[in-house]
Amino acid sequence: MAGVLVRYIVNDVDAAIDFYTKLLGFSVVMHPAPVFAILARGDLRLALSQPGSGGGGQPLEDGILPEPGGWNRFQIEVEDLQAEVERLQMAGAHFRSDIVTGVGGKQTLLEDPSGNPIELFQRFTDQ
Repeated sequence: MAGVLVRYIVNDVDAAIDFYTKLLGFSVVMHPAPVFAILARGDLRLALSQPGSGGGGQPLEDGILPEPGGWNRFQIEVEDLQAEVERLQMAGAHFRSDIVTGVGGKQTLLEDPSGNPIELFQRFTDQ
């Protein structure tokens, strides 16, 4: 059975590998070229491609080149959001937002070195 893979376009694959492995607990599945890697965290596989690199980073027929950023994201659930934010800030990570409270929990948007968002989420527990 095929798994699910999320692709992020990143400016620097090595910087992204460093960020995801050291700060968010991913492991390297493959890194066959400087412009491409696949990482894993639990069931999530994350493909990293540099723009213009071929494969997922190649230009479209009209010449538009994929670029990092945007608002689509994957979510990592954490036990203590405030503690996780403080740990990541101490490591120099950049956030798009402060912690916000929604109907199901609290969240914030962390950015990888290329500006791609990662949602950190703490679920409300039953009272």
